[in-house]
Amino acid sequence: MTYIQMKNLLEMLENPVDKLDAVMDFGAHMMSPPDGALCHEIAGCSSHVEICRVGNNFYGTADSGLVRGIVAILIAMVDGKTPAQIKKMDLWGEFSALNLNLGAARINGLNSMISFLQNL
Repeated sequence: MTYIQMKNLLEMLENPVDKLDAVMDFGAHMMSPPDGALCHEIAGCSSHVEICRVGNNFYGTADSGLVRGIVAILIAMVDGKTPAQIKKMDLWGEFSALNLNLGAARINGLNSMISFLQNL
């Protein structure tokens, strides 16, 4: 699923619980990193999170369903883009516009993931 498709689906949902269910579904359908992908564990996340890369293709893993969905959204935002293009993106602003009801721990982890992506 592309980021635009994810965004459009989330915009159609008004109930916060339905939105979080959709995010978890995104994570459940995220592709696993292929063999040979360069993976980095993201420090600052309360869950175990890895963001992986093969060229400009991104993958991710997480040990929590909701966090896996957050990773899936971020990966969809940056997939196919170069590090220079990612640096110019407002990932935080774009993610915030999705209006997801995330707790403080998830926000801290999200900030760590965004920081990693913008410092490739």
